[in-house]
Amino acid sequence: METIISVKDLDIKFNLRGQILHAIRGVSLDIYKGESLAVVGESGSGKSVFFKSMMGLLDANGFISGGEILYNGRDLTKITKEKDWMSIRGSEIAIVMQDPMTSLNPLHTVGAQVTEAVKIHQGLRGMAAKMAAIEHLADVGIPEPERRYNQYPHEFSGGMRQRACIAIAIACKPKVLICDEPTTALDVTIQAQILELIKQMKRRYNLTTIYITHDLGVVAGVADRVLVMYAGDFVEIASVEELFYDPRHPYTWALLSGMPQLGVRGEDLYSIAGTPPNLTYPIAGDAVAPRNPNALKIDFVSRPPLFEVSPTHKVRSWTLDPRAPEIPVPENILRMRRAGGRGL
Repeated sequence: METIISVKDLDIKFNLRGQILHAIRGVSLDIYKGESLAVVGESGSGKSVFFKSMMGLLDANGFISGGEILYNGRDLTKITKEKDWMSIRGSEIAIVMQDPMTSLNPLHTVGAQVTEAVKIHQGLRGMAAKMAAIEHLADVGIPEPERRYNQYPHEFSGGMRQRACIAIAIACKPKVLICDEPTTALDVTIQAQILELIKQMKRRYNLTTIYITHDLGVVAGVADRVLVMYAGDFVEIASVEELFYDPRHPYTWALLSGMPQLGVRGEDLYSIAGTPPNLTYPIAGDAVAPRNPNALKIDFVSRPPLFEVSPTHKVRSWTLDPRAPEIPVPENILRMRRAGGRGL
């Protein structure tokens, strides 16, 4: 597979009132052209920070302290000027934000905002730019696009606003589309429609899509490959079938155990004990260890390497070391395996 983005030993830090928060801790990752990649993990695990760094969208107090992000051979960590980011942001890598109401400018019509993207990234002007914008609105399933073109964001429903945000992203003609929790603020029916729309756009424009989400149900329906993220690092990387059918990391077990589908009638839903670590302090060993009831002594001392389960499945856990004692797989994970993984 052709690599479109290659991240090597990336470190990202934030200056918080004199303290340094180590948000991304030496992450390496290859993203392949045309794939659909999903990233899951608790809030604060670094999912959005990691991918926003590829567009130069870190907050003012954030900075890349090490590593590189290679996009088609160009190191994005070396870009320092806003005008240089314009050659990447939108035209190469675009993003659909979590909340469309804060993504859209309430003072401008939806059509004007789509037209702006068309003018900047397609070079069209006048009536040609307007017609292209109307076509993009129609592409994302907005009815009566000519009339809707002149309406403001507050006149759109939540689902329609998210469609408009997707239209703006698509109008930039990107190669990579990052979807940062694109369905969080929507009801279940509209969520399904938006996810299906993104899949249609992926096929139509040959996009590489990246989903940042908390919802493992979304992952099962859209992803080819899944990354499980915790405390600024990836703990498991697998194909979607391997992640749901044969998860290996204790943290992945915990995330999957919290799915309502794995609950037992009359019993409380599973929840992960404890809280994520404070990343303003150095982490010794495996960051998950304090919340892992089966943690080994070495988990508190040394950071585990990535162990290879298969060519498409890697896990950062000492439990996969040949010298480690066998850790029992939770019963609900075994039930999911017997039921065929994500088909449960």
